[in-house]
Amino acid sequence: MKLETLPSAPALPTLKKPRWRAPALGVAIVAVGVGAWFALAGPRPAAADAKPAAKAAPVYELARADMAAVASAALSVNMPLSGSLAPLTQATVKSKVSGQVLETTVQEGMNVAAGQVLARLDQADQKARVAQQQAALDEAQARLSMASKNNANSGALLAQKYISQNAYDTTENSVALARASVRAAQAQLDIARIALNDTVIRSPLAGVVSKRHVQAGDKLSPDMAAFSIVNLKQLTLEAQVPASDIPRVNIGQEVTFRVDGYPSRTFVGKVARINPTTETGSRAMLVYISVDNADSALRGGMFAKGSITTQKSAVRPLLPLAALRKDQLGDKERDVVYVVEAGKVVSRPVTLGLRNEDEGMVEVTGGLEPGARVITAKLDGVKPGSQVKLSEPPATATANTAPAAPAAPKG
Repeated sequence: MKLETLPSAPALPTLKKPRWRAPALGVAIVAVGVGAWFALAGPRPAAADAKPAAKAAPVYELARADMAAVASAALSVNMPLSGSLAPLTQATVKSKVSGQVLETTVQEGMNVAAGQVLARLDQADQKARVAQQQAALDEAQARLSMASKNNANSGALLAQKYISQNAYDTTENSVALARASVRAAQAQLDIARIALNDTVIRSPLAGVVSKRHVQAGDKLSPDMAAFSIVNLKQLTLEAQVPASDIPRVNIGQEVTFRVDGYPSRTFVGKVARINPTTETGSRAMLVYISVDNADSALRGGMFAKGSITTQKSAVRPLLPLAALRKDQLGDKERDVVYVVEAGKVVSRPVTLGLRNEDEGMVEVTGGLEPGARVITAKLDGVKPGSQVKLSEPPATATANTAPAAPAAPKG
């Protein structure tokens, strides 16, 4: 068998891949990734290596209740007191003579003038006494006339030596006795006339009838009360003050008070007298306060409650005690306040004067001017140099200024 060798197929040409494609593809992928990162990240800050900025200082917002505007006024220190009002002048009109009341012309609550007729008594008895005394006077005058004539005759006889000196002296003495009798009779007549006038009862002062004790037809006897008159134009407030506080009270000090029935009205008075002894059973002393009552609004017996001004300052800036703070200066402490200037808290030392703990105010004698805005609230973190912001205008400084709750800082 003959084996024939077939001719082999022609070899296909071998294709070689270009070596530059793989590196180019990697570069393209890297370029796309870098571009996407830049697109997402945005532009970088110019100073990439700069330190982070410091945190801004907080700004405190102050409310109206946190501050007060300083105003000028007079500050006073008062001491409480209470007592009853009594008329300064009052009188119980009594009868000076006995007699039956014919009529009364006034009643309780009526105003009367000084000298006005209040009542009239029966005058029959008094007129009879006047007539009797008039007759006695006429008799005494007749005796005086006779004695004077006898004395004149005795003088002529004595000049002619017809009678002795002793006889003349007797007649002259009779004239002196007759003159004395005339004067006595005249005095008795005057008394009778006064008694007649006293049958008409008159008011001794201007005022108001507070009590009528008699009626028409009543029988009065001497010194029996007929009417009670009070003068309400001037009243006296009698107030008890503890003996320990009496050194603070002086004549002329001003007193303000109120009474029931006039809740919105304040009355004034002045210390007129101070009782030198304490009241029985207490350690208090009576202080008498003069009160003008021109409109007669006040009445006797009303209970009054008020205060007496024991000290009073001149018109100066007044500061709420809540605004005061203490600052250490070396070994000593000084009084300071926090004021707001140009949006910042500034510590300012002040000199103080009169204090009123009850009203919560103190007088400023130096270091602060009227209109200054002071912080009255004790705020945590607020100190000299702090930045603040006012939410509304501060209130004018008053006695009732009180510290508010700490304000939260605004970042």
